[in-house]
Amino acid sequence: MTFRATTLERAYQLAESGSCRTVGDVKQALKNEGYDRIQDSLYGSTITSALRKRCQEAWVEPDGDAEAKAAEEDAA
Repeated sequence: MTFRATTLERAYQLAESGSCRTVGDVKQALKNEGYDRIQDSLYGSTITSALRKRCQEAWVEPDGDAEAKAAEEDAA
């Protein structure tokens, strides 16, 4: 038997993974993975704030974006 995380559990996993920059990114990733009733599961300011904080702490900028930003800074 395979275990599938609940919508809330998966949202926290995604937020902490560093792949989602915002709560909107988390919701889009959940939708792409086939989760439903996302709004119902992630409703409330406490959950939204906790996910936002985890996204901000874990966000890892993709290599292409970091290189482009460094090139812009060098040109300035």
